[in-house]
Amino acid sequence: MPALSEVIAALDALWPPERAEQWDAVGTVCGDPDAEVTRVLFAVDPVQKVADEAVKLGADLVVTHHPLYLRGTTTVAASTFKGRVVHTLIKNDVALHVVHTNADRADPGVSDALAGALDLRITGPLVPDPTDVEGRRGLGRICELDEPMTLEAFGERVAARLPATAQGIRIAGDPARTVRTVVVCGGSGDSLFDDVRRAGADAYLTADLRHHPASEAQEQSPLALLDAAHWATEWPWTEQAAAQLDEISDRHGWNLRTHISRTVTDPWTAHASSRPSLASGMGNATDTTPPAGASGSRPDVPTHTPGAPS
Repeated sequence: MPALSEVIAALDALWPPERAEQWDAVGTVCGDPDAEVTRVLFAVDPVQKVADEAVKLGADLVVTHHPLYLRGTTTVAASTFKGRVVHTLIKNDVALHVVHTNADRADPGVSDALAGALDLRITGPLVPDPTDVEGRRGLGRICELDEPMTLEAFGERVAARLPATAQGIRIAGDPARTVRTVVVCGGSGDSLFDDVRRAGADAYLTADLRHHPASEAQEQSPLALLDAAHWATEWPWTEQAAAQLDEISDRHGWNLRTHISRTVTDPWTAHASSRPSLASGMGNATDTTPPAGASGSRPDVPTHTPGAPS
């Protein structure tokens, strides 16, 4: 079995830490470099539920997308919730490694996994990494559908293919409009509207869309918007990342066992729809949001309705 230092070296080769944004906090949070690794758990959020899951599983390493200490800290006291996570991991000999914006712009990266979950054909990155001469790395992905479909039908596909959350999928635009070209960006993506418009996309799927950027995007162009839960847009990466480590393990004869956390760590736990009486008299307001909890090709992901920016 490999030492933790060997596994971390492999992870750093897949997602070099120097490719992370300067403000980011990637890398190993805790763990003994000489400790043996047999099981690895991939998850989106380094929260207590995931730490407890790792202990129950007998994992030696947890790899998360979101950082535990994005803005630094002066304490790891167990009286704080983040300190309690650290204490749980260290007391049970579990290491924690973070792969964040270095995975966002990787090839393949977070947005590749999102596009793959939706059966979209990728034509290139939305914001290419200038250091990549092959032009494959970067933020977001420009994609095409194999066959055009209505915005409503595409929204239903997104709701069916991504793991279910209380939010479901919010949609802005005419449900009957035809969608051919789609830009996807896992995580918070409303800072990329100018790039999406330049790409000439029919629709943009991302997370954490705020009122003003979304409203302005609608006014400036006929761009359709699909807003999914942050956690849901990044969860497909855990499957992709585990498969990448599996390939390395097989090549080196490490016999690692990789696992994917199916614990829903999206912070929103319920969804209350507006009552018809509140919507009456408000013009032609139409609820085009597919029902939360829709399930399709991912029956293995929890479908009951039960987080750091990227």
